[in-house]
Amino acid sequence: MSKKLRVIAGVAGAVLAASLLAALPAEAASKANSATSAKSVGGLNKLIVLAKAEKELNVIALPPDWANWGEIIPAFEKKYGIKVNSANPDGSSAEEIAAVKALKGQDRQPDVVDVGLPFAVQGAAEGLFAPYKVSTWNDLPKGTKQAGGKWFFDYGGYIAIGYDTLKVSPAPTSLKGLLNAAYKGQVALNGNPTKSGAAFAGVFATALANGGSLNSVGKGLDFWKQMKKIGNFIPVEATPATVQSGQTPITLDWDYLQGKYSKESAGKVNWKVVVPSDAIYGGFYAQAVVKDSPHPAAARLWQEFLYSDEGQNLFLKGGARPIRLPAMQASGTANATYLANLPVLPAGSNPLFANLRQILAAKDVIGKRWGTL
Repeated sequence: MSKKLRVIAGVAGAVLAASLLAALPAEAASKANSATSAKSVGGLNKLIVLAKAEKELNVIALPPDWANWGEIIPAFEKKYGIKVNSANPDGSSAEEIAAVKALKGQDRQPDVVDVGLPFAVQGAAEGLFAPYKVSTWNDLPKGTKQAGGKWFFDYGGYIAIGYDTLKVSPAPTSLKGLLNAAYKGQVALNGNPTKSGAAFAGVFATALANGGSLNSVGKGLDFWKQMKKIGNFIPVEATPATVQSGQTPITLDWDYLQGKYSKESAGKVNWKVVVPSDAIYGGFYAQAVVKDSPHPAAARLWQEFLYSDEGQNLFLKGGARPIRLPAMQASGTANATYLANLPVLPAGSNPLFANLRQILAAKDVIGKRWGTL
């Protein structure tokens, strides 16, 4: 076929595709709103057609420097030609739930959310989420998904110690070790544990390292009271800016977030990340499709993308541990280079994960005691 004929054929194909999208009957588009899987609309290819017809997707509270959302969002846009409207990127899980409620019925309502476990359970209980099971559903381990598909974990990690080797000596390797007088005025959390999930997890981890358990977070509060008394703890929210300025040379944060401190402070700090030897506390975030959202097909296609090998490897590239990682390692589809860049877990380690009851109980205790330390 000549170049001219190929161009004509291409134009004709584009016109036909556009006309097909425009001709999609209302009942076909609305079918996506009640779809509980891609099969519900005739398969993934049909879901793609419906999603492209919607043209847009509304997401919320996805910081570009968090778990690689800054690369994941453009990758989805490029792959499907769907514009992603990203609202309040630095918002909290609570703000996501509030936005779903406040914007109900509006074009700006979030189509999907990415929230901590308590908020995933809350949203499902309040009828805010629609059930949906991605094509790779069976790869998600038991306990990481709501049975009906109203929420499911997407990525997570472990609380790690990050530090600037140019300012910190000796190198910290354990949470208990942060009590060393050498770290006076150096240790920070990622926010206030009564409001920040990462800071909350930091307190939970120190409880485990100091004789506490998943059912008893009090030892962690005792630890931070002592840290405050000896002057090692600085009540400043750790950010790339505070790391770069030298204000927070040691931070406790999710291991997949520690990388942003190094990346954004390159040449000014020498940031090293270590998973503590005395306690490994893990946590995951969860995705959910918002019920009756403005772009139901795009919302479901977004989930299919995130839980595909491509999407999961993009989380891995950002230093997060994708929920399908064990299955991908078994099948050989996990990117070996990205996997090798993850912080190494101590030999013989036993990562611990709190369930919803334990998280809520710990939140109550921390909420009551943190302000009185």
